[in-house]
Amino acid sequence: MSDPEHDGSPAKLASAAQLVSATELHPHSAALSEAAQELGQLLMPYRFALEEMMTKINIIREELSFRPDGSPIEHVSSRLKSIDSLRQKAERLGCEFTPEAIAHQIFDVAGIRIVCSFIEDAYWVLSMLTSQPDVKVIEIKDYIGNPKPNGYRSLHAIVQIPVFLSDSIREVCVELQVRTVAMDFWASVEHKIYYKFRQEIPLQLGDELAEAATVAHELDQRMSDLRESLRGAGVPHPSVEE
Repeated sequence: MSDPEHDGSPAKLASAAQLVSATELHPHSAALSEAAQELGQLLMPYRFALEEMMTKINIIREELSFRPDGSPIEHVSSRLKSIDSLRQKAERLGCEFTPEAIAHQIFDVAGIRIVCSFIEDAYWVLSMLTSQPDVKVIEIKDYIGNPKPNGYRSLHAIVQIPVFLSDSIREVCVELQVRTVAMDFWASVEHKIYYKFRQEIPLQLGDELAEAATVAHELDQRMSDLRESLRGAGVPHPSVEE
């Protein structure tokens, strides 16, 4: 492959000339490029924080996979808010769209969802993560013990971890959601319905969703009881890897 810095072909030179010409014709292009760079720098520490937390989670997941019960973590997903989503939330909160204002007012720019098999495991995993010395707990909301009116259940935590940059240390917030498979399935369906009806779910459908949430919670409790019965009988819970 040729080196683009030394490739003087007419096609390459023509493309470069067109680019320069386009920049001259659009005086705002430089400002737009600078704005894009600033937005990229705004999200960069959150991306690094996600990677740091994912490393912690993967270490716990792999370590516990060698125990008789297997790893309590079924699967993990992460996401970084898009610029458009972040801007919309900032407008709703009356938050200035600056790195400093966002850092102090919006705590879910970076998010990780951890799905476990059992309710007890959800609490256990969250406890293991929040007890690490470099993880500072900002807030924990227990929507499993105290579900939302619509039936939503999950553990939510805002944690802060240090991100070591080339010239500074940034304390960056990450939102953790820890739930069971049943809770995750319900939340996924509810989310789709919520947006299908443009956030105005019919009353009857809302009641059915709340009832389904109760059924999902009862299933979680029954599965926990079943696991305890197996343990009492000396039967280890098989790991996912097996």
